[in-house]
Order: sequence, then structure tokens, then C-alpha cells
Amino acid sequence: MTDRVLHEGRFLRLVSRGGWEFVERTNAQGVVVVIAVTDAGELVLIEQERRPVGAPVIELPAGLSGDDPGAHGEELTHAARRELLEETGYEADALELVTRGPTSAGLTSEVITVFFARGVRRVGDGGGVEGEAITIHHVPLPEVPAWLDAAQARGALVDPKVYAALWFAGR
Repeated sequence: MTDRVLHEGRFLRLVSRGGWEFVERTNAQGVVVVIAVTDAGELVLIEQERRPVGAPVIELPAGLSGDDPGAHGEELTHAARRELLEETGYEADALELVTRGPTSAGLTSEVITVFFARGVRRVGDGGGVEGEAITIHHVPLPEVPAWLDAAQARGALVDPKVYAALWFAGR
């Protein structure tokens, strides 16, 4: 079965395969997500405006692997460490692979790799790279569900991976 490219932009490609239309990334080899819990028992979350949904979104630190010029073939653990630092200002002593899976199997070929960060410590401001406006939140684990409800009440959307992170943090 061969792919038929329906449209290709700078970062995405719309493909048809066997009558199924879906999206592929053209500028990255993978996607990483980081669950970071501080020694004080706080889940590190980020919030940023997301144009496709027209709202601020509460998320875990995350990003692409191999998307920067000259970074083709970047290891997923390296990308996870880089994204954690860029977005939150935290470094981790260790990253543990917890799972891999599709983000939306009916829409995209994208597969995410989720890491649990151990021994996190704040070494910088975070907030993202140029063009990003990321707000960092530290929420005590027992308070996360109520905090997320309050965020939704003020108009934010919550990425469901945050709820999965609560399960992994409780293991």
C-alpha cells in the first residue's frame, strides 16, 4: 500500500493510505512527554495558549525530538531533558521510560514517549524558547484534580495526559 501525499506544509504532511487520511510530522523523529514531580510532591505543569484549540492548555512538559536544525537523530532521552529544562527550568537526575503510544491514532501517525523524571531540581527560569510564552505551575499531587477543575472553570483546557501522569505518579 503506497502513500499519496494530499498536501505538505512546512511541518506537516497530509497523507492518504488505503483510503485513510492522516497527518505526519515532517520535521521530527519523535515526541517526548515528561512527568516531573518535585521532592516536595508537586507535579510540574505548564500552561500555554494553543492556537489550534483557541485556548490556554494545561500540559506536561513536552516537545519534539530532532526538530532543531542539525539535531536529526536526537535521542529521545536527550530531547526529554532539553524540553524539561527549556519549558520548566528543571533538570532531572534520571529519566525512566514509562510508556509509548499514539496521541490520536485516527488522526496522526505520531507516537509519544513518556518519561518519569526523578531527582528534579530547578536550575533556571524555564518559560520556553523564543516565540513560546509558557507559564509554569507547581501543584501538590493531592490538589491536582481540584486545581485542574479550577483551571477549566477559568477557560483552560486540560491535556488528558495530565490525568495519566497522576496515575503514573501514584505508582
